[in-house]
Amino acid sequence: MNEQQHHTTRQDSAVTVIGLGPMGQAMTRTLLAAGHPVTVWNRTAGRADGVVADGATLAATPGEAVEASDLVLLSLTDYQAMYDILDSATASLAGRTLVNLSSDTPDRTREAASWAAGHAAAFLTGGVMAPAPMVGTEEAHVYYSGPDEVMQSHRATLALLGTPKHLGEDPGLAQLMYQAQLTVFLSTLSALMHATAMLGTAGMKAEETLPELLSSADSIGTIFRAGEETPGAALDAGEHPGDLSTVTMMGATSDHIVETSTSLGLDPALPLAVQAHYRRAIENGHGSDNWTRIIDSIRKPR
Repeated sequence: MNEQQHHTTRQDSAVTVIGLGPMGQAMTRTLLAAGHPVTVWNRTAGRADGVVADGATLAATPGEAVEASDLVLLSLTDYQAMYDILDSATASLAGRTLVNLSSDTPDRTREAASWAAGHAAAFLTGGVMAPAPMVGTEEAHVYYSGPDEVMQSHRATLALLGTPKHLGEDPGLAQLMYQAQLTVFLSTLSALMHATAMLGTAGMKAEETLPELLSSADSIGTIFRAGEETPGAALDAGEHPGDLSTVTMMGATSDHIVETSTSLGLDPALPLAVQAHYRRAIENGHGSDNWTRIIDSIRKPR
């Protein structure tokens, strides 16, 4: 292999990671372990010490970091951080692929894709569906959206982080899926803490209660699938048969949870929000429908 071929091969396989929180560090180590040269940059340079010791190269500036690789991964707090960091390096973006794995809104993601295109860079949105310790394992997967040809050209490298799931061309799709997944995740976490607090008022410790509560959370998917062969098909058809459970029945349960939480002196914000969904469905005359009818008022809030 001549010198020019060697340089091209290293440039093609090189990856830059900007943002070295736990996720950025995990991605860097995963890529290094797979043999990729990795250049890193972080606003607090000391955070790079560990990955540099593992073989990464610390860039002095964002521009230097971008120029080191054709593929640039961003793991930041939000999309504004991308602008704050890369506005000084826009001259270096042409011909690069930016993969932003940060959380923000779908609209800001689409704006970012347009911004990147304005600087002649390709852009993929990503949502990592795994905590940092699971990056690079079989359990990890990552949602992407953006141009298919860009996704395909970098699929092999991105697959090292987790199984890639490309949702389509719209750069906002992966962000929307990520936020939808986090809606389920964060709501469940809050519910687990609320339930733990409820039981704690009776003197039960979290180490006693959480195993029971986590078992209940684990069963939700099984229960949902048991009621419908293809989950979501009835919703898409606008059907809400109330033969197994009804809005009225579930609404009564939500009333009891609010009453219990209030009597125990707990913050009722979460159970009140759930109760509101059922009350609106009952007010709209859907008490005998399946509980899935609450989606109507979520889609069109008053």
